[in-house]
Amino acid sequence: MKKVFYLNTCDTCRKILGQFNLKDWELREIKKQPITQDELEEMHKHAGSYEALFSKKSTQIKLRELDLKSLGEEEFKELLLDHYTFLKRPVFLTDKEIFIGNDKKNLEALRGFFN
Repeated sequence: MKKVFYLNTCDTCRKILGQFNLKDWELREIKKQPITQDELEEMHKHAGSYEALFSKKSTQIKLRELDLKSLGEEEFKELLLDHYTFLKRPVFLTDKEIFIGNDKKNLEALRGFFN
């Protein structure tokens, strides 16, 4: 299994996806086709927590007046399933590894995976 979860309207996602040969990857645009509970469980298994998958830059945080410091793992899980913008993007998921988001360290590891 090789899947990429991304948002088509996100310039950063498009830029990152454009750097790699994704011919053998399933591309999932999360606004059109939201992540499923099973997919989220698989991501969690590799990431170690739901919080690691959670985008703390989501506009929904302010709209919903969420206090991130008070949230537990179950709340992070529910929010991730509830709205696509809560997922830190892009997420590259394989049977053995996960690469979450666009920080420099993650992108270096992802480049190493593709080389």
